[in-house]
Amino acid sequence: MSKKVTVKAAADLPEVNFSDYGEVRFLHLGTEWVQGSMLRDAPYDIELEYVQRMMAGLLFMEASEVAKKHAMQLGLGAAALTKFCYKKLRMKTTAIEINPQVVTACRVWFKLPQDDLRLQVIEADAGPEIQKMAHQGTADLLHVDLYDHEAAAPVLDDANFYDHCRGLLTEDGVMTVNLFGRDSSYVQSLTRIAEAFGPESVWAFRPTREGNTVVLAQREPTRPQRAELLLRADVIQSRWDLPAKKWLRLFAPVA
Repeated sequence: MSKKVTVKAAADLPEVNFSDYGEVRFLHLGTEWVQGSMLRDAPYDIELEYVQRMMAGLLFMEASEVAKKHAMQLGLGAAALTKFCYKKLRMKTTAIEINPQVVTACRVWFKLPQDDLRLQVIEADAGPEIQKMAHQGTADLLHVDLYDHEAAAPVLDDANFYDHCRGLLTEDGVMTVNLFGRDSSYVQSLTRIAEAFGPESVWAFRPTREGNTVVLAQREPTRPQRAELLLRADVIQSRWDLPAKKWLRLFAPVA
């Protein structure tokens, strides 16, 4: 059974569409491209494989410290990362989203909780917004997934933007970025990230079947031993039900 619902868009922003197919609810921005999803019977789990990979920053953290840390999302999508960090990881969580209809849709249709002491959703353009925050160094996990309704290339993708992203991070902080598009933009995006973070800080997954490549960049580069990563992956998998052991077969430093 399939169902589709549309929310009227604000001026100059795409309309927000939702479709249900089986047990999965999908978010669209006026096109057939999937901008996010939710398992209707498990709304705080992460359904899409590439979105699960966006949590790879956990490999660089002690599990016992995660709930004391701060996660930030640039681009809300269907709020999968925001909900997971807030509900499952118990982290302080901040999301920045330009389209107020997406925020409304996530609250009404995708089980995004209302703001409280640990959760803040900011309706703003992520580019100028993070410039105001760029030297605070308060984010431990930064998730960047900024695509327009055509999903051709990242909306914000220059070295200056990634430099501001680095400024958002704590000393041990980690950024993950979803790189996807019909344009051949991956190498250019990777180069800009390396310019901002340094090539030794950058790791990458192999692409998913759908063409999403998740790139990870550390504020300060480390090279954990594989045995240490395996131990952390085992904890992540058992505690939070993410396929972290599989990640290690698909994930490596770029330099």
